[in-house]
Amino acid sequence: MKFHVNRDVFSEAVSFVVKLLPQRNPQPILAGVLIEASDEGLSLSAFDYEASARTTIEATVDEPGTILVHGRLLSEIASRLPNAPIQIEQEADGGILLTCGSARFTLASMPVQEYPAIPEVSGDSGLVPAEDFATAIAQVAFAASRDDVTPVLTGVQLEVAGTELSLVATDRYRVAFRDVPWDGGGVATDGESTTALVPARTLTEVGKTFAHSGDIQVSFSGSGDREIIAFTAGNKTVTSLLIKGNFPPVRRLFPAATDHYAVVNTADLTEAVRRVALVLDRSAPLRFTFSEDGVSMDASGTEQARATESVDATLTGEEVTLGLNPQYLLEALSAVKSEFTRVTFTSSENANKLSPILITPQTSGGPESFKYLLQPNLLLR
Repeated sequence: MKFHVNRDVFSEAVSFVVKLLPQRNPQPILAGVLIEASDEGLSLSAFDYEASARTTIEATVDEPGTILVHGRLLSEIASRLPNAPIQIEQEADGGILLTCGSARFTLASMPVQEYPAIPEVSGDSGLVPAEDFATAIAQVAFAASRDDVTPVLTGVQLEVAGTELSLVATDRYRVAFRDVPWDGGGVATDGESTTALVPARTLTEVGKTFAHSGDIQVSFSGSGDREIIAFTAGNKTVTSLLIKGNFPPVRRLFPAATDHYAVVNTADLTEAVRRVALVLDRSAPLRFTFSEDGVSMDASGTEQARATESVDATLTGEEVTLGLNPQYLLEALSAVKSEFTRVTFTSSENANKLSPILITPQTSGGPESFKYLLQPNLLLR
């Protein structure tokens, strides 16, 4: 095998395929990047049985062939090479020789025959606007659980229904929801929805990678224990094994319209919460009082530290005092993406149970595409 390739193109391609690989892989072979050189150019791919990444780039191929080389090491080398074309060839002893300008690296070759086959996806697919999809992922994925004890909560539920693709995530304390336009190519779904529970970590990388790619093709494939989803834009494809299990029916938790809410400037509330929360213990709630005068915050921390602050707000309905996790609230406010935020106070038939608050952008027009439910904390009187 022997080929020549542009340094910047090659470095970007290697960086893309290794990004999804775990830092520590129990199987050394899965730390490799598979490089296939043919008359069509260069194909680079990585796979760890759960997620895969593949891209194709242009290259001058002198001798076609396939090699497997340690991915993260190759990525670090490629990012630091001088600004000159790269030549990579496999030597007679099986070693990999990389030359760029006056820099020369000899790398160990890994056994290609032991590397697993990269999954192919051939199922129902549709298109989503890349920018909308990336924004939606950023607005929802943070609400997924980071605790592997309950795997279904570590994912983001994708659901296609008609002309919309919705994303939902929850960690039991909050629920984030967003929908984006979906183009199924005119294929009727007979009223049935298609769902996929995708690991939040993988979906977050998809959002970052494909944010400026025009449209992203999303494909659903497989059955049984090997259900996968694929995201393709341009010359890049990411696949992910779906999480098995039933995602909780959290959509029904979102309330119907209610006339009890407050509207507050998003930036003002964000800055105030950040300041007041400085004196709080890490897990302590922050006391909020929504009244006709605005929203006031009161925090009592350790070592007699205390902080209070008020922000202008418009309240419709009765005065409310409740405790909220400040970090959860800040993450919601950063996801709102509008100048003003509406905080809606829901009601429950159970007088002894705290009702969640609903956070949405305060905008004129149709129904909100982003919604966030947050469960209040009990306040010690």
